[in-house]
Amino acid sequence: MKGKVIIIIASIIFLLLVCGWLLWSKTSVTEEDVVVREENNPYKEAAIKTVILPLVDSTFGYDIYLNDAVLIHQPLRPGLSGNKGFATEEDALKVAELVIKKIRNNEMPPTVTIQELQELNVLQN
Repeated sequence: MKGKVIIIIASIIFLLLVCGWLLWSKTSVTEEDVVVREENNPYKEAAIKTVILPLVDSTFGYDIYLNDAVLIHQPLRPGLSGNKGFATEEDALKVAELVIKKIRNNEMPPTVTIQELQELNVLQN
């Protein structure tokens, strides 16, 4: 009886190790994974539009619509502390266009980094 218990426990440990190895070995992204993501991109040809939002403090934000529904409501500069919008409509539009590009490339969520804001030159004020 004691031998059977040891065999069962050893079998369970072995199965757990095999399952763990299988999960660990599949964590890397392959070219096939990227191709599937591109093929299954629902945003590539979707109807996407931007509406610039004038805000009460003479700054601007934007809404991005996907098929006539608000997908992103961005009244503030993303990735920054505080509650300020963009200094100009053009600045808000630059960032909205970057976000749309990310959506079209199926980068969801389409996050914007401080470095990208610096590259777009929209951090004045």
